[in-house]
Amino acid sequence: MHGLLLFLHVVAATIWTGGHLVLAIVVLPRVLKERSPAQLLRFESGYEKIGMPALLVQVVTGLMLAWRLLPDFAQWFDLSNPISRLVALKLLFLALTLGFAIDARLRVIPRLSEENLVAMAWHIIPVTVFSVVFVFLGVSFRAGWLH
Repeated sequence: MHGLLLFLHVVAATIWTGGHLVLAIVVLPRVLKERSPAQLLRFESGYEKIGMPALLVQVVTGLMLAWRLLPDFAQWFDLSNPISRLVALKLLFLALTLGFAIDARLRVIPRLSEENLVAMAWHIIPVTVFSVVFVFLGVSFRAGWLH
């Protein structure tokens, strides 16, 4: 069961992080240069169909993997334990990601125009960085980088 959860978690992370890297490195610069919210919305509408389910799979499998490592929920926040620190950090970055996503979805995207493309960039870039941090933290469980 652990192997299947880990596999699904990694595939979902690949989709989420890869999509955000393409968005931040390829699509966003072109959108800003051409001042084209339509290009951004086109990418978002296509990516959302696979990106949001991937995020959901990551959250569910991540919680299940954390529970298998630390079956007492209180342990998830025991910062004296190296594994708990990684779980707590991943939860922190999940909360940050959700905060940025909710703000973008409710406040920025509904009014997306040439005038607020930079505001959208200030959502895309941090979420992309957070996704790479998620990967780093995930690998740290095995590599022991933060133990």
